[in-house]
Amino acid sequence: MKSLRWRYTRLPSQAEDALPGEEDKEEEEKERETTPARTPVPERPMVPPLAGVSQVLGASEMSQLSLHLPPRVTGYSWSLAFRTSRDGFSLQSLYRQMEGHSGPVLLVLRDQDGQMFGAFSSSALRLSKGFYGTGETFLFSFSPQLKVFKWTGSNSFFVKGDLDSLMMGCGSGHFGLWLDGDLYRGGSYPCATFNNEVLARQEQFCINELEAWVLS
Repeated sequence: MKSLRWRYTRLPSQAEDALPGEEDKEEEEKERETTPARTPVPERPMVPPLAGVSQVLGASEMSQLSLHLPPRVTGYSWSLAFRTSRDGFSLQSLYRQMEGHSGPVLLVLRDQDGQMFGAFSSSALRLSKGFYGTGETFLFSFSPQLKVFKWTGSNSFFVKGDLDSLMMGCGSGHFGLWLDGDLYRGGSYPCATFNNEVLARQEQFCINELEAWVLS
């Protein structure tokens, strides 16, 4: 008579039953349950590096504007290329000061009501037969909080420079922002290019100070 032989089979433990990687997932889940979620740090506006002193905008306004500039100009220095109180109330003088510059320009002004507004042009301001620029161009106004009016895509009437006027944005015969040849009078109307509000307190205004900053 043959003797009986017992075979012992080792049962896997609960840990061994788990598939590879599941233990790590369980530990990660436990850590997520016990670790508080991180609150995203709000982006702090930074004052851009300046070559000049603005008589129109303060550090706060410049910091706010810098957040709306195209990513490609992040970290660029702002150089004061033109100021009416220094270079004269003349559009032709503005064009002359723009010669030799190809980079984008921030045009800022304060009217006689104390309203601050302006425009960002993707390229230097110049005389032109037609409209030029790109969709990076926008209008803005501090009324008193910053409002930015960016390209809607409906047309490409960004910037046009004549001897007797400078125009930015157009639609239905109205310009988002226009300045006369003496850089003394101007106007602002809602236009299709930017779907903007009137930038000043009134559609027509008189300029107290105007500056053009070249970003490079």
